[in-house]
Amino acid sequence: MSGRISNIRPQPDQVLVDIADYASTSVIDSREAYSTARLCLMDTLGCGLEALSYPACTRLLGPVVPGTIVPNGARVPGTSYVLDPVTAAFNIGAMIRWLDFNDTWLAAEWGHPSDNLGGILAAADWHSRTRIAVGKPPLTMRDVLTAMIKAHEIQGVLALKNSFNRVGLDHVLLVKVASTAVITALLGGTREQLINALTNAWIDGQSLRTYRHAPNTGSRKSWAAGDATSRAVRLALLALSDEMGYPSALTAPTWGFYDVLFKGKPFQLEQPYGSYVMENVLFKISFPAEFHAQTAVEAALQLYTGVHSRLDEIEKIVITSHESAIRIIDKVGPLYNPADRDHCIQYMTAVGLIFGELTAEYYEDAAASDPRIDALREKMVLVENPQYSRDYLDPDKRSIANAVQVFYRDGTHSENVVVEYPLGHRRRREEGIPLLIQKFKTNLARRFSVTQAEKIMEACGDQVQLEAMYVPEFVDLFVV
Repeated sequence: MSGRISNIRPQPDQVLVDIADYASTSVIDSREAYSTARLCLMDTLGCGLEALSYPACTRLLGPVVPGTIVPNGARVPGTSYVLDPVTAAFNIGAMIRWLDFNDTWLAAEWGHPSDNLGGILAAADWHSRTRIAVGKPPLTMRDVLTAMIKAHEIQGVLALKNSFNRVGLDHVLLVKVASTAVITALLGGTREQLINALTNAWIDGQSLRTYRHAPNTGSRKSWAAGDATSRAVRLALLALSDEMGYPSALTAPTWGFYDVLFKGKPFQLEQPYGSYVMENVLFKISFPAEFHAQTAVEAALQLYTGVHSRLDEIEKIVITSHESAIRIIDKVGPLYNPADRDHCIQYMTAVGLIFGELTAEYYEDAAASDPRIDALREKMVLVENPQYSRDYLDPDKRSIANAVQVFYRDGTHSENVVVEYPLGHRRRREEGIPLLIQKFKTNLARRFSVTQAEKIMEACGDQVQLEAMYVPEFVDLFVV
């Protein structure tokens, strides 16, 4: 007979305590982090505005029940929707992620920390309008930037040594956890309420990665983060109503997260929470493409001038890459939808070689029907360079290297073009920032008049002015 199991509740798991203490009390004093967070805010909202051009995205937006009226509701940028904060978080989160064009974090686990903005902005806007209605001061945009920095840090530090994808779980799990922590703090939760909310985030059913991989790749990967950050708002609100938590949610034998979903292994945490992730985050500037392929597309564009007129002469194309890219975006055979195509390194590289550019339109069925794309895919060989794989995980490098070389039937070949660090990497930040700002201006022009776009640029262009703005004042600039 087995021994009796103690029913004495333990102290909360240390991982939960550390996240809660960081989210609620840690002071961020990095100017670089706040400056980068401002750029991140601009870029992330711009990505959402671009997504509004795609009916596949917009059909998912709006209230759950048409005609719902929400007092002091949260606004959805680029639209006229006024929603409850849970639904608004889903709307904003789905817009942000739809085109795979917002920021990226690559480590043992990868992901997109700006996905957390959906919940942060919705909760901050609703909470601020509610406070104004009862004569209290609203939150400022500095509060939003602080929450962004902390959400980036929680998601990114947990990802450094812990690979959730290797046990089949999707990285949006970390969006839910990070958003839950910072939103509960943003709404004024106590330390105990933060811990309670976090326990519920970990014991939730977690998303499987199957919607990101062959043969099931599909559009859920474009709204999964919106779902995660909206769930975080719901968990925060439950905790604020004093819903209980589960202190050993991670470590409980048999029934905890570690034993059920992480092969019995505890998390490895190699550094304390600070502002490292925001300072080192990767911006997607040039291409709406899965980040592991960004440098492959850059290489393809460098080869375009000499290759595009000789497509019929190509015998073989060698893409030299790193292990993570090979594991998640190496695809042969049919590609069934845009979500399938923007996670295929061969497809993205082929488009770059044929057209000399890569925009979201190239993932749509009309562009994908060009027979030259699949013809080039069939000639591609993907191989790993072990040094690229090591440099990808090296904390002093965090490279995302790819190389592309084209071989012709007459025995000649192109240069082997190697790109180690993509535009948007911290090592290329100075080069990338002007282009990032231009990307934002382009996205504003898709949705707003010249006058309204200029007001938004004025607000976003000055760090001090932006941080001092009240959240509703800022969000109202994006209403149509």
